[in-house]
Amino acid sequence: MLTTILVDAIRSAVILGGVLTAFAYVTLLERRLLARFQLRIGPNRVGPLGLLQPLADGIKLIVKESFIPAQADRLVYVAAPIITVVAALFVYAVIPIGPPVRLFGREVPLYVADVNVGILLVLAASSIGVYGIILSGWASDSKYSLLGALRSSAQVISYELALGLAVLAVVMMANSLSLVDIVRAQAHGWFITTQPVAFLVFLVAGLAETNRAPFDLPEAEQELIGGYQTEYGGFTFAMFYLGEYVGVITMGALSATLFFGGWQGPGLPPVLWFLVKVFAVVFLFIWIRATLPRLRYDQLMGLGWKVLVPVGLINLAVTAVVLVWWGGTG
Repeated sequence: MLTTILVDAIRSAVILGGVLTAFAYVTLLERRLLARFQLRIGPNRVGPLGLLQPLADGIKLIVKESFIPAQADRLVYVAAPIITVVAALFVYAVIPIGPPVRLFGREVPLYVADVNVGILLVLAASSIGVYGIILSGWASDSKYSLLGALRSSAQVISYELALGLAVLAVVMMANSLSLVDIVRAQAHGWFITTQPVAFLVFLVAGLAETNRAPFDLPEAEQELIGGYQTEYGGFTFAMFYLGEYVGVITMGALSATLFFGGWQGPGLPPVLWFLVKVFAVVFLFIWIRATLPRLRYDQLMGLGWKVLVPVGLINLAVTAVVLVWWGGTG
């Protein structure tokens, strides 16, 4: 029993350490890629090839003065970024990054837990994360922060439904809610080949869920200064920053798991395959940010309710009909 707890603790620490390291270097990757897209150089002074820039940024944010507005609700103000970070990191308990491996004579799964409703836990955690944004806007005693928080809540309500419809189509194909089972169900073909529409809906909804451009309206600097995080600085601001970028990595991990076969692929080690797929999706998120302008809020709502939800429902109905027909003829 003690050995099992120790192994789980070590596995959790390794996964969280990897995610936090990935977060640091995704910020550097984005800054360098955006610079290339815009014919600039980007950060390259701190360390060889600028590789120590994330460390410098982290030290700056930790030692920077942190303040709380005079009329803010102090407890909620401090709790809000913590909720965002915990919700963002929680999902990695059920995301598999590779098949079980043998270490020191025992089989060690490369995931913390194989929960039979794993995908529901992921969707629940992503829904809880928005509470941090809403509470931060309410507790900051700022109209700009409050407007950003309200935008974020409406955005999540709109796009969470479309995201769920896309995921449900994959669940029907795999006949399981377990992320490990979903990966194994793609042993003879990735779901991107049978569910391309679901992937497109998932991708667009994922951009909106993570408040990424062109859906970054909750923090639109031209209108809201900085939105829900206007009154945050120092380490508390860094926690929101962490939550956003971990969310991007999470969307990459979920895309790889649900649509691209997870760790499966020819020629490379399974974990490396998983990381390559995650990197490809993260690169796509950055590319989209560099390419598309921000939508107006009415366009954001219209896309969610008038396009993505109907398309997701139609795709789900078609998937159900095909599976029933295929089962009846098979």
